[in-house]
Amino acid sequence: SNRSTDFISPSFGYGCLYNCLYCYMKRHKKEGLSIAVNTSTILQSINEHCTWLEYPKIPNQTSDLYYTYDISCNEDFSLHLKYHNWKEIFNFFKNDDRIMASFATKYVNKNLLQYNPNKKIRVRLSLMPEFLRQILEPNTSNIGNRLNFVNELIEMDYDVHLNFSPVIIHDKWLDNYKFLFEVVDRQVHNKNKDKVKCEVIFLTHNTKKHIVNLTINSNAERYLWNPSIQENKISQYGGTNLRYKAYLKKEFINQFKELHNSIIGWNTIRYIF
Repeated sequence: SNRSTDFISPSFGYGCLYNCLYCYMKRHKKEGLSIAVNTSTILQSINEHCTWLEYPKIPNQTSDLYYTYDISCNEDFSLHLKYHNWKEIFNFFKNDDRIMASFATKYVNKNLLQYNPNKKIRVRLSLMPEFLRQILEPNTSNIGNRLNFVNELIEMDYDVHLNFSPVIIHDKWLDNYKFLFEVVDRQVHNKNKDKVKCEVIFLTHNTKKHIVNLTINSNAERYLWNPSIQENKISQYGGTNLRYKAYLKKEFINQFKELHNSIIGWNTIRYIF
């Protein structure tokens, strides 16, 4: 991976019970959720993989101490928690001095607070302006609740980062992010701010997903589909994706960073693209 994490584990789950209108997962599995029945085998494969890695680890932006594994690349692990042997998975990472687990989520699952992972589980809470969440991420936890969860998770010894993703460009996008950053600054407790880093990912859309979305919620496509500032990109899976034009995206990134750092400079940006 080398961005969110050093590596991506084999999937414990594949699919998502949410229906976020920009999600790449829905291009590959439109409905339902498949759960792996070989949890122990997956954990064994991670153990075998990490035995070949050099120790101590050379520090990088994912972690100074541990090799990091994304355990939820193809699902929302927090949303699907009850379907997993999640404490077995967490214990595996907690008890291994070489590695830690990481996953992004849009769901505030208080069951996570039953467990103390000793900072070996990183929860990356996804954030976007609340009005866009209501359009693009139906039925997910609202942004205020996600931010409150930051403090609760840290109190239980989770490692917590923010995931500004996807960043979507529209007429008032900077105004919306200014408001969001101000909310972040208010809601994350001062004692926790030095612990919370972030990642930033700008929107990549897809032509087939665009067509499907038009039949579901055409209002969403007002924000997702904007060919005047987007360009084609052929994905590694062979599909035609749209991303912001390179010369424009460079400026958007600079604007985002300048605004972000002026309000929540304590929230170190690990990477942005």
